[in-house]
Amino acid sequence: MKVLVVGNGGREHALSWRFQQSPHVEQVYCAPSNPGMKNVINIDITDFEELADFAIAEGIDLVVPGPEAPLCVGIVDVFRTKGLKIFGPNKKAAQLEGSKSYAKDFMNRHAIPTAEAGHFNNEADALTYIQEKGAPIVVKADGLAAGKGVTVAQSIEEAEQAVKDCFEGSFGDAGYEVVIEECLIGEEASILAFVDGKTIKPLASSQDHKAVGEGDTGPNTGGMGAYSPAPVVDEALWKTVDQLVLQPFLKGVQDDGLDFRGIIYAGIMVTEKGPKVLEFNVRFGDPETQAVLFRMESCLAEAMLASVNQELADFNFAWSSDPAVCVVLASGGYPASYEKGFEITGIDEAEAATGAVVFHAGTSIIDGKLVNTGGRVLGVTAKGKDLREAVDTAYAAVDRIHWEGAFCRRDIAHKAFDR
Repeated sequence: MKVLVVGNGGREHALSWRFQQSPHVEQVYCAPSNPGMKNVINIDITDFEELADFAIAEGIDLVVPGPEAPLCVGIVDVFRTKGLKIFGPNKKAAQLEGSKSYAKDFMNRHAIPTAEAGHFNNEADALTYIQEKGAPIVVKADGLAAGKGVTVAQSIEEAEQAVKDCFEGSFGDAGYEVVIEECLIGEEASILAFVDGKTIKPLASSQDHKAVGEGDTGPNTGGMGAYSPAPVVDEALWKTVDQLVLQPFLKGVQDDGLDFRGIIYAGIMVTEKGPKVLEFNVRFGDPETQAVLFRMESCLAEAMLASVNQELADFNFAWSSDPAVCVVLASGGYPASYEKGFEITGIDEAEAATGAVVFHAGTSIIDGKLVNTGGRVLGVTAKGKDLREAVDTAYAAVDRIHWEGAFCRRDIAHKAFDR
């Protein structure tokens, strides 16, 4: 089959890489792509009509949008109207990520455990709520903010500043409404599951590292690393998550009449009172995708088509028992301002010497040189017979890659080792 991947980040590079491993996939196209991806199609990610026309002309069998933005503005609706098979929820269902207040209402109505929260469209009421609840407390921009619209405030002053930042436009339109919720204490896990409207099937567990600094300190980022599986998700917790989160999610989709044929990503906090959902995403996580897909042994394209065709019940996932880890290399200064345009060297050497795969996220070719053009630049991903070997291999590859200002966290998977 022919597959079109829409997007140009590390997640999309990992998806296209996984498709290329499949004997069922003869061609993978990438739009708009990045220097690590092949078969580049120079069509803007926001031009749904041109993308759809290309898919029809080339006989594309499966379209896979990677980022949340095109899903939330309706790429699935456009492509399905034209008879194309596309993996993902339609515009209405994608609001489960596009609006945190919509997702919170969905969880509350369908009895999915989550944090107590308030939703506000003006600064004064939000500040009053913070004074009433105290700190620590979590402030979230309601809309899409590329993983940076969440502040886990340890003081009232920090929470108030986060609210002011939102309403003053730090996150654009995404911050003109805010969700303020209780700060849940526990260990996080990422639960990804395929959904076809009739069936829901989880993928391998993983754990992301959101904070920029080692020891999970500093501001949140889009993700500084991930590993799979996550030891916190043992057999007992899987059963609880299925009972309290996945099955109620599926029933909620059905009861609300949502067209959801794609992947749901539930960010879970494992608290003393059991798992609670921090947020829903309606696409693959990044960098969880890099680690999870490194372990996938079944055909990703066939699994996606089964979801689109509502035949997921007949598909069985297969996983390697070997753990995998992804370490993100970022530009100096990220997640605040950072300098771009520094030449990146050592990727080929890193892959050849260690067997790791380096997924591109924020790179470009300028004047014939590979340079950093984003905050999160590369996702160095490796597998091992145990987690320690996977981590050591990934960092051995990291140490061969260089550009001015590059940095990474050196403690990816520390929670697993602490256990």
